[in-house]
Amino acid sequence: MTGFSLQDGLDYASVLVFALTGALAASRSQLDIVGFIFIACLTAVGGGTLRDAILNREVFWVADPVVLGVATLAAVLVFFTAHLLESRYRALLWFDAFALAVAVPAGASVALSEGQDWPVVLVMGMITGCMGGLLRDVVCNEVPLVLKQGELYATCALAGSLGAVLGGLAGLGEGLSLLICAELVFTLRAGSIALGWRLPVYKSQPPSPGAPKR
Repeated sequence: MTGFSLQDGLDYASVLVFALTGALAASRSQLDIVGFIFIACLTAVGGGTLRDAILNREVFWVADPVVLGVATLAAVLVFFTAHLLESRYRALLWFDAFALAVAVPAGASVALSEGQDWPVVLVMGMITGCMGGLLRDVVCNEVPLVLKQGELYATCALAGSLGAVLGGLAGLGEGLSLLICAELVFTLRAGSIALGWRLPVYKSQPPSPGAPKR
């Protein structure tokens, strides 16, 4: 690296916290230390890898392999300390909320720096925030948080990305726009975890008597 930018800081922070959630998921699945490192790294770099591949830029952890070391250290730390937590799942939820609130601004920031139009910024924010956790949960045979009925997750990422776009259009500057993005993501996600905020879900209705079968 030639310098340490805001984008680099966001990527490092999201890698660290997402790696902790991956290691916590590995502890719930009772994996060995190699499994911890694998799940932690997969979770930490999954969203950013897909983001960079879609935007046709060098994948961030290939450009700076130190991020893999950060994820590995996080995995080792959790391997030796996870037993101290009263509820590993509750800790996973809150660490994941923090990670989401960092990863979404990271994705939006990269897309904005690449001069992408606002729809691409929205999608890149959501991909960077959601894909690592989705991979973690699928590999660990858990129902992905992003797919739980009515729970605010992808909605948080979308709202945060939109906040970053609107902040930029309002001339607030990159730093403030990304701060608004992070605050929106974390507030909505925390409300879903702690207060039960939900979106209405689709419920099928029984067919009317005599209605043709479909």
